[in-house]
Amino acid sequence: MQHVFYLLLRRLRAPIITLIVVYSISILGFVLIPGQDDHGNAWRMDFFHAFYFVSFMGSTIGFGEIPYPFTPGQRAWTMVTIYATVISWLYGIGTIFSLFQDSSYHRLIKRTSFARRVNHIHEPFFLVCGYGVTGNRLVHQLDSTGIKAVVIDHDQRLIDELAADEVALSVPSLCADASDPDILNLAGIQNALCVGVLALTNDDHANLQIAIDSKLIRPQRMVISRTQSKETTANLDSFGTDYIIDPFSTFADHLILTLKDPYKHLIHDLIVNPHHKVLTVPNQDTSGSWVICGYGRFGRALEEMFREHKIDMTFIDVNPGQRNAPEGTILGTGTEADTLREAGIESAVGIVAGTQDDADNLSIIITARDIKPDLITIARQNSGANKPIFRAADVNMIMEPGHIIANEIFMLILTPLLMEFFKLARSYDEEWARSLFMRIANTLDGHQMSAWTFPITKEESPAPFELISQKQSMKVAYLCRDPREREQSLPAIPLLIKRKNQSIILPDPSVDLEKDDEILFCGQPRGKTFMTWTVSNHNTLRYIKTGKEGPDGLVWRWLSKSRP
Repeated sequence: MQHVFYLLLRRLRAPIITLIVVYSISILGFVLIPGQDDHGNAWRMDFFHAFYFVSFMGSTIGFGEIPYPFTPGQRAWTMVTIYATVISWLYGIGTIFSLFQDSSYHRLIKRTSFARRVNHIHEPFFLVCGYGVTGNRLVHQLDSTGIKAVVIDHDQRLIDELAADEVALSVPSLCADASDPDILNLAGIQNALCVGVLALTNDDHANLQIAIDSKLIRPQRMVISRTQSKETTANLDSFGTDYIIDPFSTFADHLILTLKDPYKHLIHDLIVNPHHKVLTVPNQDTSGSWVICGYGRFGRALEEMFREHKIDMTFIDVNPGQRNAPEGTILGTGTEADTLREAGIESAVGIVAGTQDDADNLSIIITARDIKPDLITIARQNSGANKPIFRAADVNMIMEPGHIIANEIFMLILTPLLMEFFKLARSYDEEWARSLFMRIANTLDGHQMSAWTFPITKEESPAPFELISQKQSMKVAYLCRDPREREQSLPAIPLLIKRKNQSIILPDPSVDLEKDDEILFCGQPRGKTFMTWTVSNHNTLRYIKTGKEGPDGLVWRWLSKSRP
């Protein structure tokens, strides 16, 4: 607010000085010009009466001559001061109106209001820098779980969209450059309640600056950044950015996973993105060559992955020379049937339409299907507004960079152990993955998938923590039983136990838990609800373990332990 007052005083300095000078001269004139009382004696106005008269005269309220009728000299001076004060007021009011219409003043007011709203946040929040497709999806995901967010974006249109979006929690937002340290300070980057910074802008340099500022201020705070180049990825990694997400490399990795290990990809999609359309069925033959249209960032990511897994491919690009496309790249966009035939579409197993133009990508898919109807089709969707069209095109797999990044980040925020689980799962064979997928599918029984983590700490899981503190056995199986009927199992599967430097994947129910263990589960949402009851209530855990209900509460538990 000090900046607002400073701007007001600076802009209104000349009008205020003008008013002061005009009023001072007007008052002095009424004091010096002699008048006449009702007896004909000379009378002079004092400063109080002069100020009183000029005050209501200058505001054009209307007046009577006080306390005696004016002399001709006083009336002449009154006419002069009327015009002088009215002009002064018009000048001042005009300056005020022009100030209120000034863009810099509006920006300052918005910044002040934004900073005030951020300072009034009294719970943990995430700072989201960039409200494009990724930021929009992520803010809504955070909102659905009750996690607050603060948003910065340089596009006023996107900030206006956020204000109109249906979100349950209030989201402070500001149109500004997120890489500016002053803006980051306003957004609460130094606030102890800011538990994570998400650099999601389309500018790698801005993301790098945001990540550096956050790590310099608080090194232990989580920083997640999107990136579009290997150089930026290496730079971000060099100073300890927690998670770096390249949507093109991530999608290429998922594509290879579904081609080589379909059941592992099914498990990933089932947990992370249950509404995603599956690319292939596990028994579908995906061996063969691919035609890839577009050799931009997406094409280069695919080339790297395909070469690593020895998958044949042919590229089509409009500027193969300028983009250093590999040898054998066909010149064209891929929308022409002749170009696709030259690239070998008739003998290919699949096609990737990966250009930066959504219309071209859809055209490529349609043309390719006309030539070979059983092709596996993958299309890059650049604009979220085109989502219905891509869905209507019945593409096997749609590459949406914003959604890929949002899903990965939301998983890291909500259940970070999932990333470790997926990495460990890569080392197992497809038969193991098939068995786990069938187990998860049977557990879900048609319900929506959910994943959650319980740390065995005094704050998060007081009942198991106390049991372990008493040197009693606390098995994984206890958490998987229904607290209403201990003989029944909850619809949940333990996926991973993180214990110091040890990770136990798919732990046996008989495994004993230890203090500070972190346990990752997946299953139906109601499984988490009942499991939360178990870890929070000592009496419930006692019933699950022994089948007996005992005294609850600190006093009753102390009395029960002290009895002989």
